[in-house]
Amino acid sequence: MRPSPEPTPKPAYVPGHGLLRDRVAVVTAAAGTGIGGACARRLLEEGARVVISDAHERRLGEHLAALEKEFGAGAVSAVPCDVTSEEQVQALLATAEERLGPVDVLVNNAGLGGTARLVEMTDEQWGRVLDVTLTGTMRCTRAALARMQPRGRGVIVNNASVIGWRAQEGQAHYAAAKAGVMALTRCAAIEAAPYGVRVNAVAPSLAVHANLAKVTTEELLAELTAKEAMGRAAEPWEVANVIVFLASDYSSYMTGEVVSVSSQHP
Repeated sequence: MRPSPEPTPKPAYVPGHGLLRDRVAVVTAAAGTGIGGACARRLLEEGARVVISDAHERRLGEHLAALEKEFGAGAVSAVPCDVTSEEQVQALLATAEERLGPVDVLVNNAGLGGTARLVEMTDEQWGRVLDVTLTGTMRCTRAALARMQPRGRGVIVNNASVIGWRAQEGQAHYAAAKAGVMALTRCAAIEAAPYGVRVNAVAPSLAVHANLAKVTTEELLAELTAKEAMGRAAEPWEVANVIVFLASDYSSYMTGEVVSVSSQHP
């Protein structure tokens, strides 16, 4: 049995390089300390104007205030949105364009997890995870493509997960949803390519943040961390860096790809 690796030192934070200067980006589920919040910050640091969105209005307002203090009120805006509502998704994209201009980048980060063995899983548990994580991504992608394709430009980056490839007990609904996000990414990319729009995804393994730690046992986090070759979880901003790459012109020949952000070993 392979021993657990010693954790590698956490890397230094990477400064912005203006990769998305003058672009307009929308990030769903961007309130709080997770990947969405880190992604919003990284996009702002790279020069984008950003609309953050979340179903949790209080956290959204708190995050907006923090970002406005650092980057200025003109650089960032907030729109509450529940991605299970087609009306709210349409309002999100329309409001983003009214406030900041045509949307160049959409980051579909909204997702919902949970733990339940399949034999005990209810239809409601299954349906809720699929509606937020997969169908919500489809709704936002559909709404963005309807606006991007006529303009002949745009980038969509979806947040999938390595669990879409790898089995994990108690995660049948989440794994099915994330595998669906991967398939949706590939199909949307083929349809959007003739219009100059790219669609890619990231598949993180383990990125620990305060909200995740609250709903996950220390034992499970230790077990998942032991599978990482670097002996540590990713920082949320390390995942956000890959999202920024996929949103930027540095990935101009990439579409329909699912990029693993992981150090997992067999």
